[in-house]
Amino acid sequence: MISARTSNHICLCCPKQTARITKAVLSSRPAYSTGLGYPVALRLSPIVSQSSSCRPRSFSTSRPDHLKDFFPVKETAYIRKTPPAWPHHGYTEGEMLAVVPQHRKPGSVSDWLAWKLVRLCRWGTDIATGIKPEQQVDKSNPTTAVAAQKPLTEAQWLVRFIFLESIAGVPGMVAGMLRHLESLRRLKRDNGWIETLLEESYNERMHLLTFMKMCEPGWFMKTMILGAQGVFFNAMFLSYLISPSITHRFVGYLEEEAVHTYTRCIREIEQGDLPKWSDPNFQIPDLAVTYWRMPEGKQTMRDLILYIRADEAVHRGVNHTLSNLNHKEDPNPFVSDYKCDADHQRPNPALKPTGFERSEVIG
Repeated sequence: MISARTSNHICLCCPKQTARITKAVLSSRPAYSTGLGYPVALRLSPIVSQSSSCRPRSFSTSRPDHLKDFFPVKETAYIRKTPPAWPHHGYTEGEMLAVVPQHRKPGSVSDWLAWKLVRLCRWGTDIATGIKPEQQVDKSNPTTAVAAQKPLTEAQWLVRFIFLESIAGVPGMVAGMLRHLESLRRLKRDNGWIETLLEESYNERMHLLTFMKMCEPGWFMKTMILGAQGVFFNAMFLSYLISPSITHRFVGYLEEEAVHTYTRCIREIEQGDLPKWSDPNFQIPDLAVTYWRMPEGKQTMRDLILYIRADEAVHRGVNHTLSNLNHKEDPNPFVSDYKCDADHQRPNPALKPTGFERSEVIG
């Protein structure tokens, strides 16, 4: 019987690997051995056709007989499990469905520069992950348009997610580290910025770990991530030293792209363009169920992407807002207790895609 975890790994195998797996399974099991309620032949047949479109790149180079949990839990004599350092606060279904792609128009030269840098990163990512012209959205509305002539495959989406999340976890860690060091140098409080930035980085890493439970990248993908992280970390480090405001604006625009990416994926799942992920029997990683505290009956791939998109919407609003503040003196409005005023309560960044202006949250 093919386990749900193994079937998830198979999605990135090449056609020859899939054929060998099929032959081995069918020779050792009855013709109607099942996995997740499907005959083996039926489970593998759509995977072969999807893999055929991904031949140009070896994103997974693992031998079929070596496919396994990419980072299994290490058993110890005394520790049962390690809970998340930052438990997720959760969302209502209404909050997740209210998230929409939106773009903050550049209001200054620095904003325009940050936006163009994000567009350059998007262009590079499209090339690196093999997005074809017919799979591109309307270029005149790149952050809000989600319709394309041809959908992406599940394998293409996983490659895109892993690459995106391996980069998205860098800015929060760099900014939090630099603000921590600045607080030590200045012998002053940070007013709540460090915790929010580190939590953002942690949250992005949980996105990455979730997708890593669904596939094992090959040498090509690992090399791309290594190079991109090296360049991106140093760029963020220098950028935050020069101008935290521009850096937060850049990250805000980057999160706009993330919200757009996950919105398009949700649309393609709902339209049935991604049959494996539209299957109600598709099992998402237990890691995701535990971290987001997903209720019974709401643990499909669509539900998972809804949670992740809501996280990205929060990061989008937070960074656009932080870019508008005085980074040396203003407190973090997203962790502060407000005075008893019905018109001024702790802001919800997910509800403000373009971010809050300083006058709205500081006064």
